[in-house]
Amino acid sequence: MIYLIRHGKIQTEDDQRRYIGQLDLPLTEEGIRQAQNLQKRLARVDFETVYCSDLSRSRQTAEIIVGSKNTPIISRKEIREIDLGEWEGLSFADVARRFPNEFKSRGADIGYYRTPGGESFADCSKRVVIALHEIMRNSRGNILIAGHAGVNRLLLCHILGMPLMNLFRLLQDYGCLNIIQYGSSGYQIKLTNFK
Repeated sequence: MIYLIRHGKIQTEDDQRRYIGQLDLPLTEEGIRQAQNLQKRLARVDFETVYCSDLSRSRQTAEIIVGSKNTPIISRKEIREIDLGEWEGLSFADVARRFPNEFKSRGADIGYYRTPGGESFADCSKRVVIALHEIMRNSRGNILIAGHAGVNRLLLCHILGMPLMNLFRLLQDYGCLNIIQYGSSGYQIKLTNFK
């Protein structure tokens, strides 16, 4: 079984919607509580291995969930959030004002538009799907992946065969849980965005 979670809420400079991407931001107190809630919910699950990205919000969430257990935590750069290049850290309003044509183009082609200096969701999907297949080839029991909103949506799109243009139809709240069964029938989603 794959337990795919999104890290807890992160610290940002204000309440504006921002392009966070690969900025390395820590969890807020609320984010820590969300990770602790996941720890309680998953306390009876024996994980063979826990995977996280190399960003601190993912690692911190994984460490809280593992707690005092001796479960190995493996950081994988390939499961980092999408690289938003020059847009990282900017508010949506700033991007719309500074890059109006690019902002519109991305909205019209959300799956394949590559931000200046960054990657598209299609680019990101290629690396995270390859990482998922590598993780599954090397795993036997239950695994936990402490992911990110974009990464989780891309993995769920891949499993469901959904076009990338629909990725934002999948909610991935801070501290949510997705459960994916893996076996001879391939991947089957049992639960999404559970809090």
